[in-house]
Amino acid sequence: MTVNEHLSHFAGLPVTDFPDEDGRRPRPADAPDPTAWRVRTDWQTPYPTIFQEFLDTVDTTRLTHLVTGWDDSCDAIQLLVDAADRLPALRHLFVGDIVYEESEISWIDRGDITRVVEAFPRLETLETRGAGVRVRPFASEHLRRLRLESGGLPGEAVRNLCACDLPNLEHLDLWLGVEYYGGDTTVADLAPILSGERFPALRRLGLEDAERADQIAEALAGAPVVARLESLSLALGTLTDAGAEALLAGQPLTHLSHLDLHHHFLSRPMMERLRQALPGVELDLDEQKSGPDWPYVAVSE
Repeated sequence: MTVNEHLSHFAGLPVTDFPDEDGRRPRPADAPDPTAWRVRTDWQTPYPTIFQEFLDTVDTTRLTHLVTGWDDSCDAIQLLVDAADRLPALRHLFVGDIVYEESEISWIDRGDITRVVEAFPRLETLETRGAGVRVRPFASEHLRRLRLESGGLPGEAVRNLCACDLPNLEHLDLWLGVEYYGGDTTVADLAPILSGERFPALRRLGLEDAERADQIAEALAGAPVVARLESLSLALGTLTDAGAEALLAGQPLTHLSHLDLHHHFLSRPMMERLRQALPGVELDLDEQKSGPDWPYVAVSE
């Protein structure tokens, strides 16, 4: 499995491309109002040039939602930081809506994402896709959703994230990835999240695309944070019957509204056990994986 579809909606709004599929630069009147603009290269014009064209075309003082697309390997975050005074209303940001036909996740050097929060301190949503993710401890009273998609999320980035002061963070998704791509995050690195001592408002947690999915499931089985969650995801990883057994043997999960395990390596009997044990939970068990190359985490390619 790879990332093969661009966003059609982001943070509740439809996405409008600049330029569009035909290379045209749409005017604001051509897009829904409001919309989430996605700025991407047309494969001919350098991305910084297109980004400047976008700033000069759209009334960015009213822009609340922004998505960056294929950026021709430039530092899209720095472009955003440099244009912060042009985007005073920005509240929801996705950096790197890039599919595998444009670039594999592991080829995207995302860098220090803390720059974005420093430049846009009133961000409520920050989502990024790419490798080489770095985080410095920061504080934000406004950030409510944070999603880091990576083929390999470094343990240092997770430890620094756990040192952040985010009292209103409600939704956290971390794609942990594989060690081959720098994903050396351990269960110990996740301990401040699992213990519930960090992020007191957290209600939705995703520890996804994980090479160590069974170990994470074992830790979640007794993790205090689970009792206050509404949604939990171990999707896109290498979860096997051993991890699912640990979840079933641990603390109750019947309070969850949603448990996402899609892209897994569970047997059919275990899938049925989960369904019977969690009848009131919306359970996603799609994309059962099997074969001679099991287990693997294809999202991280």
